[in-house]
Amino acid sequence: MQFDKQQIIDHLKGKGDQDKADQAQSDLPDKVDTDKDSGLLSKLGVNVKDLMGKLPGGLGG
Repeated sequence: MQFDKQQIIDHLKGKGDQDKADQAQSDLPDKVDTDKDSGLLSKLGVNVKDLMGKLPGGLGG
């Protein structure tokens, strides 16, 4: 599944994690593939299931 980088940054900011949001801004590609970029997402502490739960329609949540 793909996400816009900004969605992940907003997710991190929403959790109050500004440092990781800043790191995501510099480390992640504009389009983030949850499979291909799983290592980066893990490093940032991003739970893909949490992210999917925030999508319109509540996919995965």
